[in-house]
Amino acid sequence: MQRTGDEKLVRILTKNHSPRLFILKVVLICLAFAAGIIAALNPVQPGGGDTVQRKGIDIAITLDVSKSMLATDLAPNRLERARQFVIKLMEELPDDRLALVLFAGKAYMQMPLTTDHGAAKLFVSSAGTEAVSQQGTVISEALQMSSRVFNSAEKRFKTIILISDGEDHDA
Repeated sequence: MQRTGDEKLVRILTKNHSPRLFILKVVLICLAFAAGIIAALNPVQPGGGDTVQRKGIDIAITLDVSKSMLATDLAPNRLERARQFVIKLMEELPDDRLALVLFAGKAYMQMPLTTDHGAAKLFVSSAGTEAVSQQGTVISEALQMSSRVFNSAEKRFKTIILISDGEDHDA
């Protein structure tokens, strides 16, 4: 205390100081910091998620994005109505895995099977005639691409939903 300053003044200033409480506070702060780090790391027990049984089926949504889908016989157009239908369908099927195949003159897998319905809605919302460079409507290729989406080894119900205006330019 003499090295710090006036002994009487130092005693008055430190009369409420308790070394034990100071050590306790430091230990509690360190424990809280360590608990925060562990929580941020999000540790998971190995094999803990393996027992989850998901109910639902695998669905490949095959959507025609040919220019004929821009016809306005349905307001605002066929393609927009198809997108609205698919998004509404996804909301009704929360436990199912979905894939998206877009086709016109050629078929493309836009999104593989996923349970992430938010991403699926984003892909469906962005589906347009510009997504496929070759125009026309080749339904057979679209169905073949859709069947390749599924894992044949899995014993699950598999469904293909084909949404098209019905024109088929397949040879």
